[in-house]
Amino acid sequence: MKSSPVFVCSACAVQVPKWAGQCPQCGEWNTLGAREGGAARSGATGARPQPLKPQSGETRFGSGLSELDRVLGGGIVPGAVILLGGEPGIGKSTLLLQVAARVGAQLPVLYASGEESIEQITSRARRLGVTGSSLRLVAETDLDAVLEHAAAHGVRLLVVDSIQTTALGDVAASAGAMSQLRECTARLVRFGKTTGTAVVIVGHVTKEGAIAGPRVLEHLVDTVLYFESETSSRYRIVRTVKNRFGAAHELGFFAMTGAGLAEVKNPSAIFLARAPEPAAGSVVTVTRDGGRPLLIELQALVDRMRFGAPRRIAQGLDSNRVAMLLAVLNRHAGVSLQEHDVFVNAVGGMQITETAWDLPVVLALASSLLDKPLPTRLVVFGEIGLTGEVRPVPYGEERLREARAQGFETAIIPKDNSPRQAPDGLKVVPVSRVDAALAAVFEQVPRGL
Repeated sequence: MKSSPVFVCSACAVQVPKWAGQCPQCGEWNTLGAREGGAARSGATGARPQPLKPQSGETRFGSGLSELDRVLGGGIVPGAVILLGGEPGIGKSTLLLQVAARVGAQLPVLYASGEESIEQITSRARRLGVTGSSLRLVAETDLDAVLEHAAAHGVRLLVVDSIQTTALGDVAASAGAMSQLRECTARLVRFGKTTGTAVVIVGHVTKEGAIAGPRVLEHLVDTVLYFESETSSRYRIVRTVKNRFGAAHELGFFAMTGAGLAEVKNPSAIFLARAPEPAAGSVVTVTRDGGRPLLIELQALVDRMRFGAPRRIAQGLDSNRVAMLLAVLNRHAGVSLQEHDVFVNAVGGMQITETAWDLPVVLALASSLLDKPLPTRLVVFGEIGLTGEVRPVPYGEERLREARAQGFETAIIPKDNSPRQAPDGLKVVPVSRVDAALAAVFEQVPRGL
């Protein structure tokens, strides 16, 4: 029995049973094309069910960069498909060329670029000082041709830069269209799974910061990484958003140099470049982003309101939570900031999503209000509840060890985070309420300050 055709929109990939001049989904004109046999078949691989067997050994191979291996969960898994997204010019191609060259020193690698010529890639490799005896380059936008080259050379790692420039000849759409993005990614996933080749796909991002194209791309791949950077900063952060082979939300830190991206082994040092002289309103906290503790400087500025309603502005922190902390300060510590503008900032452009910054922000606000600097070797962390209690946070002892490793001598922490034995050289001051924390630092805080 002959199957009836369906019509697929080349702009949004929606399928409809009959032709129309305008796509009912996206509203584009003359984009519906016939496809025989109904929905496109994903393709049988001939795989047979197998019994579950215990893993006999680690099959990953290193990328040559320990920070990247960290966010990948310990290295690159054969057959894994990794999607790397980031803004233009942030260093995606530089990072992957370095990885391809280092892996290519031991394993066959193919770097396929649809955005640069072989001469441009070679020039960049020469500038970065990278080589790879088993690294092959190809400037090609036809995905079928790229996969033929990869299969012919038996590569273990395939880099596609970028998915928005590749296309399949049997898909009636231009490169970058939603249908092309979906079909190209699905073809790469099938190739990786059937051949055991690890595939890294570069994806452009939209102005909102998400990877361009349908969200289904992130569901198809095994790992999604985002390359992030603050404006005018030379530091780069690789963040894991999804990882089927390891923990998500891991972070890897890099610095852009003249010789490419260099790993940052001690990321806490990035955020601890403090002023040479102690300044009121500055405090250091230990946050945990991903699987590692990070020391970050928090700054607060309290200024008497000139006119209108008081402003509450927070950079890198939740402004609604800052407003809550101001209410707790007023109600349970007698510190009123109703007639003051309040500005809070996490130095270095980090976005802190956990609640361990509550207590340090409160102390920084009081320090700015009193114009009294906090000790330079003081570190603070802890969550504050609505009733004024200081609540514990996860991984307290790990945070204390990191603080001591960075040379800090005193820590004000929640009472329930008190360790059985503090790290050598670190004085731990446990507190159970917000007013007790203020008194521990400023000796006595006048009521109605």
